[in-house]
Amino acid sequence: MSDAIKHECGISVIRLLKPLEYYKEKYGTAFYGVNKMYLMMEKQHNRGQDGAGFASIKLDMEPGERYISRQRSIAQQPIQDIFAQINSRINQVLLENPEYADDVALQKRHVPYVGELLLGHVRYGTFGKNSVESVHPFLRQNNWMHRNLIVAGNFNMTNVFKLFNKLVELGQHPKEKADTITVMEKIGHFLDDAVAKIYKKLKKEGFSKFEASPQIAERLNIAKILKKASKEWDGGYAMAGLLGHGDAFVLRDPSGIRPAYYYKDDEVVVVASERPVIQTVFNAKFEDVKELDPGHAMIIKKSGKTSIEKIQEPHERKACSFERIYFSRGSDAEIYQERKELGRLLMPEVLKHIDHDTQNSVFSYIPNTAETSFYGMVEAAQAELDKQKAAEILERRNELDKQGLEAILSKKLRTEKIAIKDVKLRTFITEDSSRDDLVAHVYDVTYGVVKESDNLVIIDDSIVRGTTLKKSIIKMLSRLNPKKIVVVSSAPQIRYPDCYGIDMAKLQDFIAFRAAIDLLKENGKEEIINQVYEKCVSQVDFEDVDVINYVKEIYEPFTDEEISNKIAELLKDETIAPEVSVIYQKVSDLHKACPKNLGDWYFTGDYPTVGGNRVVNRAFINYVEGNLKRAY
Repeated sequence: MSDAIKHECGISVIRLLKPLEYYKEKYGTAFYGVNKMYLMMEKQHNRGQDGAGFASIKLDMEPGERYISRQRSIAQQPIQDIFAQINSRINQVLLENPEYADDVALQKRHVPYVGELLLGHVRYGTFGKNSVESVHPFLRQNNWMHRNLIVAGNFNMTNVFKLFNKLVELGQHPKEKADTITVMEKIGHFLDDAVAKIYKKLKKEGFSKFEASPQIAERLNIAKILKKASKEWDGGYAMAGLLGHGDAFVLRDPSGIRPAYYYKDDEVVVVASERPVIQTVFNAKFEDVKELDPGHAMIIKKSGKTSIEKIQEPHERKACSFERIYFSRGSDAEIYQERKELGRLLMPEVLKHIDHDTQNSVFSYIPNTAETSFYGMVEAAQAELDKQKAAEILERRNELDKQGLEAILSKKLRTEKIAIKDVKLRTFITEDSSRDDLVAHVYDVTYGVVKESDNLVIIDDSIVRGTTLKKSIIKMLSRLNPKKIVVVSSAPQIRYPDCYGIDMAKLQDFIAFRAAIDLLKENGKEEIINQVYEKCVSQVDFEDVDVINYVKEIYEPFTDEEISNKIAELLKDETIAPEVSVIYQKVSDLHKACPKNLGDWYFTGDYPTVGGNRVVNRAFINYVEGNLKRAY
């Protein structure tokens, strides 16, 4: 994705099922869990580089002994910063108390972060201040061990203001309207209520307050708490939580928008946002890492008992397809094949744009994350070249000699590393012309491999804003003087805001939207803009269930190809000599390539939750009114 956008966060949960002495004896350290969490978070650093957080809970600690540790950072390399601080603190305690070195019981009592239950989070801040206070995990503290709640998640809620107001109605006073705080307080409210009700029953049964504590831990019904808390949530989420006494949970939204995978053996229970992370860190087989079903929660009791519980009735599965196109690491066995298929399915359209002239075409990719789809495209291009060679041999079979046959067979597909990202330029000059000149040099190009008679085919993961393409990549590629530049997107046209985690909130940021607006104006259909605006405004006070996505009408007068052609115009200026064309993936082909992840609302406007339509209409109202605020 040559346009940088902020997107999915990543979660990691580890529950050690054996006493810490077990890991000391088998793996040589009681810090086994901490070490594994570091690897889990580092293997998901692609999911968040704005901040990172870590929390741990020690089980069965005596009153007066610290049992919760937390560390958060917004340093330039936040994961390394967190674990450097953790390592420094641990080493300091061990240095001051050498008797702890070989005594696991003393380490557990006195060394911070050494616990059986661990939670990690890597964050991309979609909006708001990027302060350490915005970094997960969040902690809701209480002197009652059971009421201590630690929450971290990969999510966005579309109805955060409604949820906030519900909390106020319950008599709470949340410190801010951020969805993380709102969600945590919602869970916390029903947690408090459940603890109070259990204690009331225990009191009638003759238990003292002290005796009641372990009974509360045993009787707490986490599934029931989550059902009540999440009843009105509208959004995409994979939510992880720890309770002070040692229960834990991971909850996935009913549409399966945000990903969550888990693994369990006799030593650990593990949950992460990506499957290969678990496979790599715990040497687990592909088939042993399961996907948490939509609307379900994995619940891990203090005892270590693990269960999968249905929390909300699952909806039609709409798992985020961007996970497959770009966000998740391509080392997942399924995702790798899907990305190759995305490239392969684009080849028929590419061939049209280069008049099937594979001999005079150079194929490449940008950025590096598009490499896998590039392989798929190249395999399809090679198959086309092989067909061309076979056809030429058949056509000339009566005149071909050995030398002529060898000449045909020696024809090879031309693939090159054309564009290389040099540095992330710091735009210290604010004056536009100077700044644009700097941005144009973000990428270096490989000279001497493209001829003036060549088509240059470049595949990208997706084209969101088009800014980097226009100001940097296409300008640089044009210096190679190809006959034609064909920009290929393995994703369809991004037309609508995302409101479930990806930082795509403003319609005017999308080059596809700008192209459609320009086409409306050029074709005398500008009244559609006002009509859609009036329809959106008329629904502002509707209940979510009744809201319709009227923004679809902006695109309806035009074919996908017409919009793509307009995008190509917008990407080119008078300084670009070669012809430029743009090819986008078809939504139908996206679904062929990624049949299990059918979430496509950013391409089609078909939102999986009722709040999505409200968000897209608000985004359009903001656009027309010149309001730069986010739509959610």
